[in-house]
Amino acid sequence: MQKKNSILLVEDEENLQDALRLNFEMEGYEVTSVYDGAQALKKVHNEYFDLIVLDVMIPEIDGITVCENIRLFNSDIPILILSAKNSSTDRVVGLQKGADDYLTKPFDLTELLLRVKKLINKSKLISTKAPITETYNFGKNNINFKGLECTTKMGQKIALTKKEVMLLKLLIENRNEVVPREKILQAVWGYNVYPTTRTVDNFILSFRKYFEEDSRNPKYFHSIRGIGYKFTDDVN
Repeated sequence: MQKKNSILLVEDEENLQDALRLNFEMEGYEVTSVYDGAQALKKVHNEYFDLIVLDVMIPEIDGITVCENIRLFNSDIPILILSAKNSSTDRVVGLQKGADDYLTKPFDLTELLLRVKKLINKSKLISTKAPITETYNFGKNNINFKGLECTTKMGQKIALTKKEVMLLKLLIENRNEVVPREKILQAVWGYNVYPTTRTVDNFILSFRKYFEEDSRNPKYFHSIRGIGYKFTDDVN
């Protein structure tokens, strides 16, 4: 069974929130809804979403500031702003602060649903990297993805777990780019609600032990504090 795409709906107008939630669910989306900016940021830090529909005029923290904050730690998630402000200046500010689309109220429901679908599809397309081959070499190391094993810098063969292979593949496919912790946990472990454990950290420590000349000064596997992880390889 195909997993439903998930939407975070941030709207403080109760009737509108109920109507949008109902329509999104009728389109087959899984919807989480909150009423203010503080709740929205908390949700994004703790759960995975395929799209955020974000009203500008919300309590606690306004939508533009929420959008700006999300972009500090997640550049991938599509954000569609809903706003009663319809001037070109407001639209430009919203897009400058990191929104992918901007729709003014009152809006046509069919148009909103089309924009939501288009943003999610575009995001899925961009996040699908070209697959890597069955084996990958870097430095003195070799990974055999199909055989679930690696040959380390010392020539030692080590059996890899399926999760280790999935994580290595994800990091290498996105080499030289930071992969957010949230994306890793969702892609490799299937978590929509993130655990507070050091799950990914422990895997990265194992990779450093296998592949790095000096595990305390890693060349390949990097932790980017508060954001995610990066595999660096300038040769391939």
